[in-house]
Parts: sequence; structure tokens; C-alpha cells
Amino acid sequence: MADSDGEYVELSSDDELHPAVGAQAHVESSYGTRSKGEAPSGRDRTKGPKGKGSKRAAWEDIKRSWEDVVRDEEGGKISYTIDQLIDEEKRRGLLRDTTPLQRGIIRHLMLVIDMSFAMEDKDMLPTRYYLTLNYAVEFVREYFEQNPISQLGIVGMKDGVAVRISDMSGNAAEHIERLRYWHDVQTPSGDPSLQNALEMCRGALFHAPSHGTREVIIIYGALLSSDPGDIHDTISALVADRICVSIIGLAAQVAICAELCSRTNGGDDSTYAVVLHEHHFKELFLKATTPPPTLKQPAGKPSATSTAGGAQATNGTAQGGGNSNSNSASLLMMGFPSRALAPADVLTVCACHNKPSREGYACTRCRAKVCRLPAECPACGLTLILSTHLARSYHHLFPLKLWVEVPWSEAAAKVDSVACYSCQTPFPTRSGEQAARALTNGPKSKKDDGNRTQQQQQHVPKGVSESGRYKCQVCGKHFCIDCDVFAHQVLHNCPGCQSDTRGQETGRAEDMDVTMTEQSVPVSESGMALNSNGHSALRDDLGRGQPDGFLAPPV
Repeated sequence: MADSDGEYVELSSDDELHPAVGAQAHVESSYGTRSKGEAPSGRDRTKGPKGKGSKRAAWEDIKRSWEDVVRDEEGGKISYTIDQLIDEEKRRGLLRDTTPLQRGIIRHLMLVIDMSFAMEDKDMLPTRYYLTLNYAVEFVREYFEQNPISQLGIVGMKDGVAVRISDMSGNAAEHIERLRYWHDVQTPSGDPSLQNALEMCRGALFHAPSHGTREVIIIYGALLSSDPGDIHDTISALVADRICVSIIGLAAQVAICAELCSRTNGGDDSTYAVVLHEHHFKELFLKATTPPPTLKQPAGKPSATSTAGGAQATNGTAQGGGNSNSNSASLLMMGFPSRALAPADVLTVCACHNKPSREGYACTRCRAKVCRLPAECPACGLTLILSTHLARSYHHLFPLKLWVEVPWSEAAAKVDSVACYSCQTPFPTRSGEQAARALTNGPKSKKDDGNRTQQQQQHVPKGVSESGRYKCQVCGKHFCIDCDVFAHQVLHNCPGCQSDTRGQETGRAEDMDVTMTEQSVPVSESGMALNSNGHSALRDDLGRGQPDGFLAPPV
């Protein structure tokens, strides 16, 4: 409650004030209290004797302070800095090691999802459970997009047992349908059982052929595991069966999970990670779509990933000389059927679903009809794929090299660098103010140049080109940031290199033949198809591939 006239006046409106208040001095207050002098208004009392006349409130003198929050060295606005941050986010997913490694292109993967009480937490909206299932649907689509000739199975952990969500298959639609059912009908409950889930995955992967990988990815949200026995015995069995386990933790790091990943991956601790937020969770989840590098097997033990995905294959020999089971290429028979369309009045039943249809693919061995590819013939068991499926799996072995940032000095020297070579989007031009400032500054000492370079590095995010141009290290063409992302994540080929291939084939025939001969053995180890001469896919020594011709018969 107010205890003075001034506070009463502050709380009242202007209409309640007497006209004489503030007009005459030494007039008794209209409220009849002890104040005998002029009753200053609340605003005047706040300002003190300096306040003369009407004063404006603080919000009336507002300034566009957000325009001055972040400025680059050239006086740009915050919008320009936000664009740089967006470009940095795009490039961050591309800045990885592109060294060709031995990888298995035929994968057998089991996805284990925690469906216990811990998945009801809402630290990831809407809940851990629903977010995980939504990301799992995206993972299934991306997995079969990047690994079309691989297999996938899904297992859940709830109520202390392991439940089978979908069987091991290469049909993405079936997995997505089962995930949506669990999303709409089932709810998380009980405790997770890590040992039961690993034993179920071990049983599903036990009969996986030796030419493919055996992998398990676990989405683990709890900090405990209700196991019926000693989980260390299960870990030892996984190591003996050459099954690699990766875990994505949603809560905190658990000691048994770290030991599980380390022992099954040859001491590599990077296969166990704990998420920081939703976006980090999605990055870790989709990162598993890339085949892991093949582990070096001890002498005398056959490699689980020594794959050769072709109808013709030869036994490989280590480059250092001598035979080795871990470096040998296994023989794998595959069929490449063509799509057939029956007449309008003819319907045939497929061998995979027993549904009548006009179109389908006939097995090259027994002529049984299947609906879609890739698939395994239900009659004879032959693996049926298309040449494009094998080509899409090939880019994991030889990833496209990273494109480098182009500074303003190099962009100005290249006359034709006015638009993106791929999409023809105009590149940003250097403003006249920036160019004049660069000319006005003139030559500086080395110390000044170092300071200026350091300032530029502070203002330009890492991996982002100040000129908006990114150059291929092979062909030297300039591209925009969107084409950079599309080429490395979807296309996996450089448009500039592909457009120059025909003109360089004649002069590089001998070099290509020598390079292919040297790469034939390591490529066969990682699962690439071999022709009758033992050579791998057509690929020159600069890393450019020709996926349309690597299944062609030898000349």
C-alpha cells in the first residue's frame, strides 16, 4: 500500500488529478493529506530536477541495435553474417576425410531401438520414443538409398525382452510400415535388456554370408540393462562371430556400452557416442548409412567383409606377395534382369508376394517373376539387382574429393568465374566499396598482412568461401555452395570432371590401365565387382569414376 501522495499520484490516472495540482505552488493536495507543495508527477520524480517539460519513455527512443550487433570487417549487416553461418552448417557435413578405404558394400545390419520406460522422457520433443521412430524412418530410406544391395532388420527392447519389429530383408517399404505401426499403436514400457537384444541380433546375423558385413546399431536411452546372464559372454561371442556393434546413447555414457563397442570394433571408441541435442542425434543416426572401414583380420581367419560383388571374380593376392585369406576375393553370383511388361490382357503372379501384375523382373536363372529389385529370387535364391544399384554402392569406396574455397584474389583472376558451372547461378560480386578500400589500403607490411588475415579468419567461418565459390581440385571449375552439397551427398560425381572425361580418355588410356591394375586387389577386398581380367571398375588415377561402363564386358 502506498504511504505518500506522490505514490498515490503515480498509481492514479491523469483524469483523477485536480487541475490545480502542479499549477500553483503551496496549494493543499486534492486528497487532503500532509503534502503542501507542488506534487510532482511520477516521471518528474524519477528524473529529478533535470526533467523539464515532457519526457519520452525509453521504448520511444528505440534504435535498430540488432543491425549493429555483428558486423564484418567490411561493414556488412548481420544478415550477411547469418548467411555465412548457414553456409558453414552446409559445409560442416562435407568436411570429412575422403581417403579411399576398404569398405564392404554388401551390408547386413540390425537396428536395435530402446523401447523402455527411459524413452518416455521429453528432453527431446515430443519424446525420445517418437523422435527415435521418426528418425528411424528417415534412416531406413537413406540406408537403402546409399546401400541398395544391403539387408536390414529391426529389433526393439522393452519389458526385459527383445521383440522383433521386422525381419532381415532389403525391402524398405516393409521396414517403414512396421515402424509406423509401432509409432501409432505401441508405447514404451519396462526395462531394456541389452543382452537379449544382442543375442537376437547374433542369431539373425549368424547365417549372413561371409562376403558381407555384420553390423548392429543400438539406440540406447536407458542407463541400465536387465540381463538374464553374463553379458560379457555375449560380447565374447560377438567378437568371435565378427559382429561390429555401434551405440548412440540418448542419456549418458555407460561403461558396459563403451566396452561393447570397443571390443567389437578392434579398440575403436568412436563407434559409441552420446547425443547433445535433436540435430546431433539425427547426424549420428544418418552417419551410420556409410559402410564402416573393414577391420584387418588376424592371419588364418577369413575376413567377414572380403566381398566381391560380381558374376565373374578371381582370387586375389596381397600386393606384398604371398596368399592371404583376409585379402582374398570371394565369388558371388548375381543376376541382372530387365523389366518386362506383359500385354494388357495377361496377368502373371509374382513369386515374392503371390500378387497378379503385368510388370516385373524375370530371374535370369529360373525365370521366376519378382516385383521389385534388389531382391533374392524366392525360387533359386539368386541375388537380383540392377547395374545402377551396384554403381550407387561404389561411391563409398572412392568418395568424391572435397572442393576447396576460392578467395577473392583467385576469383578476380579467373575471368569466366561469374556463375556456377553446374546450375549457372550468378556468383556474388565484390562491392565497389570493398574494392576501393582494398586499393586505398595499398601494400602493407607482413605484420599488417598477418593481422588482416587473422581478422578475416575470425569473421569468415571455417570452411566457408568468402567469394561464394568452391573449386574442384581436379577440373578447376567453380561451383556454388548448393551444388557442392548436392554433388557430395547425392550425385557423388563432379559435373566438371564428367564433362571433361571424353576429351581426356585418349591421352590417358595407358595411365588408366596401369592404375586399374594396381587397384584391382584392394578394390576386390572391399566388395567391388571384378571383370574377367581381374580389373576393377573403370576409374582413373584422379578419382573420377565411370559407373555406366564398369559392368561392360572386357574388350
